[in-house]
Amino acid sequence: MITVTEEKIKAFLTMVSKSESIVLITHFRPDGDALGSTFALRTFLKDVCRHDSTVILSSGIPESLLFIPSEDDKASTLTWDGDNGKAIDVMRTADLVICLDCANLGRCDELGDYAISSKAEKVLIDHHLNPDTDQFDLVFSESDCVSSASELLYYILLATPQIDGDAARIPEAARRSMMAGMTTDTNNFANSVHPTTLRMASELIASGTDRDEILGHIYNEYRENRFRAMGFLLSERLVISDKGIAYIIVDQATRDRFDLREGETEGIVNMPLGIKSVNISIMLTEDGDRYRVSVRSKRGWSANNMAIRYFNGGGHEQAAGGRLYIGKDIADSSELPGYLERIISES
Repeated sequence: MITVTEEKIKAFLTMVSKSESIVLITHFRPDGDALGSTFALRTFLKDVCRHDSTVILSSGIPESLLFIPSEDDKASTLTWDGDNGKAIDVMRTADLVICLDCANLGRCDELGDYAISSKAEKVLIDHHLNPDTDQFDLVFSESDCVSSASELLYYILLATPQIDGDAARIPEAARRSMMAGMTTDTNNFANSVHPTTLRMASELIASGTDRDEILGHIYNEYRENRFRAMGFLLSERLVISDKGIAYIIVDQATRDRFDLREGETEGIVNMPLGIKSVNISIMLTEDGDRYRVSVRSKRGWSANNMAIRYFNGGGHEQAAGGRLYIGKDIADSSELPGYLERIISES
């Protein structure tokens, strides 16, 4: 059961009302839920609370998700990589920092370090396991009964006196962003779906949110190269063990060969779970001196435990992620297959 109390809502709105500089942040390499919840909140603050806010992202928005922010959102967004000096100045003068879809500020990379040292009040809106509540002054955290940060934000906004339980009072752009965030994080209702998730979708559609338009953006606007890469990875790089663990390694040479951009391998890790004998699917993507790791599992198998134990990460029971560092966890990339085989033998 979602517990968004009147006391917390009042505290949140008080923080907003007294703030002169509000910054919204989310985790490194933002996905659809991170962007959907962040830009939905920015719209609510601007259109309902009449407070401007600045979104600072640790890294850029994937091309496939550029439909989520409005042109005004994009104009007001700073990227740590590209606007570092300005972003630092804005963070230093902030008196309220709101972190969405991120259980701890460490997942914001260097931006998170500045947030930790900031004297601003800090609010967390998140749905992951084991949030670091000590980093925040006010915490909205649900891990067992919501699908996404976008869904949690939806029920927070419903509980405000300005919206008063009527989804139609939420600005259209915010409704659209939250629908997009929830849809991507549930893999279009394939996982982490709760009764409240279906209620949210129903109420948003009833209030005029065009779900078909959102689905078109999410699933029907990829570049051709993504499908060429997908065929190659599934036919040539998919390894399935007799213990029901599958893995795919996406090395830099493959990324270069198919000109893979950020976000274009999203969702591929889920595909091996369509095979009856596969219970856990792992995808590792080379990224400089590390591999980014995505882990997915069927019910009864813990992606979260595997991410914590072997990949310096964590997340949800059936969907988690982490990193594997070259030079620390493995000496070089040639050791990766052996590392994965050891994981399989221990599982």
